[in-house]
Amino acid sequence: MTGSSRPLIFGAIAAAVVVVASVIVWVLVPSSVVAGVAVASNEPSVSTTNCDYSRVTDAPTANFVGLPADAARTPASGKVQVTLKTSQGDVPMTLDREQAPCTVGSLLHLAEKKYFDGTACHRITVFTEFKVLQCGDPTGSGGAGPGYEFDDELPTGLRAAGDGKVIYPKGTVAMANAGPDTNGSQFFLVYADTPLAPNYPVFGTYDSTGQTTIDKVAAGGVAPDSETQGDGKPAIPITIEKVTVGR
Repeated sequence: MTGSSRPLIFGAIAAAVVVVASVIVWVLVPSSVVAGVAVASNEPSVSTTNCDYSRVTDAPTANFVGLPADAARTPASGKVQVTLKTSQGDVPMTLDREQAPCTVGSLLHLAEKKYFDGTACHRITVFTEFKVLQCGDPTGSGGAGPGYEFDDELPTGLRAAGDGKVIYPKGTVAMANAGPDTNGSQFFLVYADTPLAPNYPVFGTYDSTGQTTIDKVAAGGVAPDSETQGDGKPAIPITIEKVTVGR
């Protein structure tokens, strides 16, 4: 995130939410090398990628907990089960490393460091074609990040919606950002099919249990004191109490 810009997702309406994308470099590691000679390994081949997590000091930082470790060998295959334990119920998610390895790597790092624990999801949109719940800023302002950024991992294979937009399907978990390559900690959960520009990295899905939790919050609408009608702080507060990896 650059400057004090708030991570935003732009819908068909003049309202904002959050999003982001990135460039993936795939590296297959099939063997070990000894004295310049490739030697067959007993370990299975592991698909990895090199993620560039860059420290930023000119943007609002909620809580710097360090950069993800061993970023040059970030796993780039397989899925990870993660659950948001919230004040309104669980949101079990399946994160897809193949689809967005650097994004998944960052979220797992922040979860391990308890970055999200005790943080409110600060934004809900309730427009007819723009329905997301946004979380991931411990300050609750929507303007802060983890003190580092990483490149976009743009989605592919999403259904076209016209006017350069695609459909982010119900149940999608995607990143929010303040422009190209400014991904940080903020993410959004799509609780009904939503047409958006394909600028936001998709890195997983959530299940029916999560849908029940989010629908309950969405039913309450936006808090009366929100600046924009239909887009603002949830009237029914929802706080991420902790994030668990695995079920």
